[in-house]
Amino acid sequence: MQKFTGTIEIVDINPYLEIPTNVLDYLQKEAKKDKSPIPVKGKLNGMPFLQTLVKFRLLWRLYLNTPIRDSTQTKVGDRVTIEIGYDPKPRKIVIPKSFAQALEENKLAKKTFEKLPPYRQKEITRYLSFLKSEATLAHNIERTIKFLEGKKIRGVLYY
Repeated sequence: MQKFTGTIEIVDINPYLEIPTNVLDYLQKEAKKDKSPIPVKGKLNGMPFLQTLVKFRLLWRLYLNTPIRDSTQTKVGDRVTIEIGYDPKPRKIVIPKSFAQALEENKLAKKTFEKLPPYRQKEITRYLSFLKSEATLAHNIERTIKFLEGKKIRGVLYY
């Protein structure tokens, strides 16, 4: 694990921490790769997290989603202490059966989904897999299928 302090910044709508060069070198060596993404684990202000380190606009970033910021009571502009290390454990996300079925029933949506980059497929699948109620899942699957068909969807933040 490596420890450093940094200031939470924002790019577009996404809060993140920039990773210092020496920490990045350590993580890449541990992961045995220098390409994005790199799965990481650690503590932010003492609270544990699992996340993925990604390179975006030529800068390696640790994005700090709402649950991470809420659990650490942090916001953009805050100075934080972070411990971070490579996480070798596989992160498998199971596609909800109802989403898999919806894709099978809609060839255009399935074809579009399969053309998306793997990280985007994973992001959509992860979002759907975290939904709790069947009604919410069904509603979001319907919206996702429409999006994959090329229809405009209001309020879609995860695509």
